[in-house]
Amino acid sequence: MATLADYSPEVRAEVKQVREVVSTLHQQLIKWNLVVWTAGNVSQRLHSADLFVIKPSGLRYEYLTPSSMVVCDLDGNVVDGAEAPSSDTASHAYIYRHMPDVYGVVHTHSTYATAWAATGQNIPCGLTMMGDEFGGPVPVGPFRLIGSEAIGKGVVETLKKYPKSPAVLMQNHGPFTIGKDAEGAVKAAAMTEEVARTMWAAKQIGDIIP
Repeated sequence: MATLADYSPEVRAEVKQVREVVSTLHQQLIKWNLVVWTAGNVSQRLHSADLFVIKPSGLRYEYLTPSSMVVCDLDGNVVDGAEAPSSDTASHAYIYRHMPDVYGVVHTHSTYATAWAATGQNIPCGLTMMGDEFGGPVPVGPFRLIGSEAIGKGVVETLKKYPKSPAVLMQNHGPFTIGKDAEGAVKAAAMTEEVARTMWAAKQIGDIIP
């Protein structure tokens, strides 16, 4: 099994930079109230090698540092890191393998988006900004058990049907978002929660006008 020492200085330099980015972006999940305790994760793929950096499993957000971020290959094998990677690592790896233009993936359990996921409903497109950000409704993906690449497969299959959407609500689980980098995926996660909350509020008033 390859270790980070087997990679070129260029790759190791990018790993260092991406670890810093991914560590910092996890604090944005807290800032925008998208996660609680240790739930949720951010990852970013490298450009210089088939590797990605992801949050460790079970480590509280206040203890996250660049050095605690875990480096994995695109099969989900650990290449560098003292901690076990997120339980969603296999799903992130599947997404990167099957969506080569994606360089950032985020998963949260944000309240309103996850509530829509629990009901198995798309978030309807009732705002112009949703058209801009998502190209239509935020779709619901199939129910899949956690801990394997099955969720990642469901994300990919759903987003192929909704190619303009950077987000999918995995049924009974929560939102996954993608981006050209991790920051883009974090933005998509924040926007998903915003439209989930707004569309829920609209339904309390009356029917949503598509």
